[in-house]
Amino acid sequence: MGVPEQLADRMSMAEQHEYLRARFSRRTMIRGGAVTLGAVTGGAFVTGATAQAAVRTQPLSHTETVDGAYVAPFGRHLAFGNDPRTEITVSWQVPVAVKKPFIRIGTHASHLSVRIDAEIRTLYTPAGVGASGDHTQYYVHAELTRLKPGRTYFYGVGHDGFDPAAPQFAGTIGTFTTAPAHKAPFTFTAFGDQGVSYHALANDSLILGQNPSFHLHAGDIAYGDPAGQGKTSDTVFDSRTWDQFLAQTESVAKSVPWMVSFGNHDMEAWYSPNGYGGEEARWNLPDNGPDKKNLPGVYSFVYGNTAVISLDPNDVSFEIPANLGISGGTQTKWFESQLKKFRAAKDIDFVVVFFHHCAYCTSTAHASEGGVRQEWVPLFDKYQVDLVINGHNHQYERTDVIKGNTVTKKLPIGGTAYPETEGVVYVTAGAAGRSLYAFTAPDSYEGHENEVDSVASFINLKGGKQNETVTWSRVRYLNYSFLRVDVTPAPKGQYTTLKVQGIAETGDRIDHFTVARKAK
Repeated sequence: MGVPEQLADRMSMAEQHEYLRARFSRRTMIRGGAVTLGAVTGGAFVTGATAQAAVRTQPLSHTETVDGAYVAPFGRHLAFGNDPRTEITVSWQVPVAVKKPFIRIGTHASHLSVRIDAEIRTLYTPAGVGASGDHTQYYVHAELTRLKPGRTYFYGVGHDGFDPAAPQFAGTIGTFTTAPAHKAPFTFTAFGDQGVSYHALANDSLILGQNPSFHLHAGDIAYGDPAGQGKTSDTVFDSRTWDQFLAQTESVAKSVPWMVSFGNHDMEAWYSPNGYGGEEARWNLPDNGPDKKNLPGVYSFVYGNTAVISLDPNDVSFEIPANLGISGGTQTKWFESQLKKFRAAKDIDFVVVFFHHCAYCTSTAHASEGGVRQEWVPLFDKYQVDLVINGHNHQYERTDVIKGNTVTKKLPIGGTAYPETEGVVYVTAGAAGRSLYAFTAPDSYEGHENEVDSVASFINLKGGKQNETVTWSRVRYLNYSFLRVDVTPAPKGQYTTLKVQGIAETGDRIDHFTVARKAK
């Protein structure tokens, strides 16, 4: 028995192979049942803040606790709050229920004098849902506010029986640094489509070496659902994959805010609403988006002179329509309002947008998403977005400068784009760790240029795939990689820059270009 036809049409050969391997090795089919999300609070996040409780929706046996001295936290990951200068959420996981989770924080590893209660969010997946078995996951979050800008803090996480301030747990202490109060040079990294693999781990190790101020993950995070159609018929779903993923990324995410956007593989249909209930249990992202209930992965933040916007392309995807139209147009309206606000702000020079599905890509697997081109590309052009970062296609590809769906300027490796007058550069950075896809044209990257005048590809429209021949595919690299962006402010009227590099898993640079605009 092969891949169902309706799935095969939307999957690459690598994805089909992975689907079949997972399906028949686990010998598990959905037999019915529902997944429920509950929340157990452990007190306020910070003094004066209120943690909201939810109705307990899983059997009592799933919330019984054990001696906390035998339970070690794992999977620490950070995220900015609405203001990265003063707000950070520290999140982690425990393998079983614990009592009174908390975080200790201070300005020195030996002086963690402030203790703040944390919130537990339980995620229960009953037997019969994919390959998960009867499984409860416990995610813990501590939201920190009133921090000082540009300061490094030390922290430790624990619970009754496990106090990170105790000498035997000194090795569990982590750090984070808040955003500066003023414009200053900084670096961030980005990729999409990571999952759990040796390649994913290798990319994490390289990213840690870049010393980024934050990391952007452009969707398809852990691949608990390898089918990625956002339906309960995705029978190879395994919630335990997230345990492996969070343990894998902890080496970076415990000190670097890991800002995620949601892709098609992150629509886990058994968790409501809209398949994002599981993501809400695992992540604590900024809540300044248009609709926290239906669009928890839509938000923005400002770091230095750069505004970053995360969008949810599942809302506009013709290719994988499980959540098509869930916002009723509110996401696009909010997005435009954010662009207007950031372009008018006197201290913000750059606007970077990241999300999963590609506006422009020539992969043989998913290629380009017509819904994104229809809804958002006109706004990218209108408000002169400086850089668009996508995943979805498991390779590296970078465009020329594009405006109005037309190349306005060829952008060779090492070139400079001026978005105020020329247009937008799009980068697909989807080779973070999952199986690779393919191109119809030969690879062309730094030191191995193989330029072609046009590339045969397709775009996903409401009525299905439509072939197109494109001239905007400038750099193509079919191997594991990630993106590094160095932001350098400048005095008013001079050119401030984003220096963008594609870096391979080997550490070699495969692409570099500059985005420049006059500083405000």
